[in-house]
Amino acid sequence: MRRFALLVLIPLVLSACANNGLRQVRSNSTGPDEFILQPTKPLEAPASYSALPPPTPGQANLTDRSAIAEGTATVGGRLDAADGPIPASDGALVTHASRLGVAPGIRQELAETDAQFRKRKARFTQIRIVPVDRYEQAYRREALDADSEAARWRRAGARTPSSPPAN
Repeated sequence: MRRFALLVLIPLVLSACANNGLRQVRSNSTGPDEFILQPTKPLEAPASYSALPPPTPGQANLTDRSAIAEGTATVGGRLDAADGPIPASDGALVTHASRLGVAPGIRQELAETDAQFRKRKARFTQIRIVPVDRYEQAYRREALDADSEAARWRRAGARTPSSPPAN
């Protein structure tokens, strides 16, 4: 009986040592993953077959769609402005947002800080019996509870016109 218990417990304990990070999202479906499929534009015949660009293996095709470009166009943005200079119409917004200064390496600093935070939070989550999503558990104290925050501002006397009314 002890051997049987060991044969069952050893694989269970060893499987709990797998570290897949904080996000462990798995699909239980046996069907296709709809997020892998990407629709393409309809094929078009070129005006001149001699004026076609040279093939670029491994690169995007003319019929490939870009979700970022389509999203930018949908909300009224310009595709050429993504990597270009700041348009004059947004100058006042950028000036106001940077009035207290701009940290030049803020993205790298935040990425390093978050990596250290996730490493610290994952220290004791290596052993798990069943697969769970540790992301919500790790960032629980960082999340903002919108209802309690709106209530706090209301108690302080601030107007909250865009917030749902208190029940």
